Amino acid sequence: MKNMFLMMLITLTLSVSATEGKPDIKKILDNVDRLYRSEHSFATLEMRIETPDWKRTLDINVWASGIDKTFIRILSPQKDKGVATLRIQNDMWNFFPKIDKTMKVPPSMMMGSWMGSDFTNDDLVKESTFLKDYDSKLSEGSDKDNFYIDLRPKAQTATVWDKIILIVNKTTSIPVRQEYYDDKGTKIREIVFKDIKKFGNRNIPAVMELTPFNKAGHKTTIEYKELKFDKVEESIFSQINLQKRI
Repeated sequence: MKNMFLMMLITLTLSVSATEGKPDIKKILDNVDRLYRSEHSFATLEMRIETPDWKRTLDINVWASGIDKTFIRILSPQKDKGVATLRIQNDMWNFFPKIDKTMKVPPSMMMGSWMGSDFTNDDLVKESTFLKDYDSKLSEGSDKDNFYIDLRPKAQTATVWDKIILIVNKTTSIPVRQEYYDDKGTKIREIVFKDIKKFGNRNIPAVMELTPFNKAGHKTTIEYKELKFDKVEESIFSQINLQKRI
């Protein structure tokens, strides 16, 4: 009887260890997709764009409702003040106050540059999500502190990437780095997450640094100055608000 109890205890311990050692990939991906979002969120951020020829800084406000609605408005510099982006599910529009024109962004342009930065339209408004639009599996990593998740786009996913490697800290479940590869297996760019700060009740990287390896001397950094998870009025996500001048 004693031996049977001992065997049961060993079996239970091994079972628990195996469960703890195997991450819930779907949960990790959902957490990363929603890292800077909630049911509602508002952010003030700074985008710094660097090239070999010039540098500029944009001050930006971002409103979001879940993962389906995003509204972005540039506050400065003066020449870009009032430029706005609205996404509702799969539809996206840009408003340019200097020419008083609203332009719808076709799906084929979602991977295009946003405001001359190294971030794409999709990066900024997150039309796609890792959980919904990619097949995932654990892959071998170079260290023991992080999970390495291999992401491959599903057939219906519009993307130029053949593979994304998502590196997530095992202890905190916070992303450390995202690596983007083309169909030849070449790493084209990476996003590094830095400077973890507490926003509301969440610990979130305040800095995202994107480096493209196919464009020497280019780098774009996003730094969150403020991030709140308060209720956002639905009127924010409208064509009327898009064309509002500030």
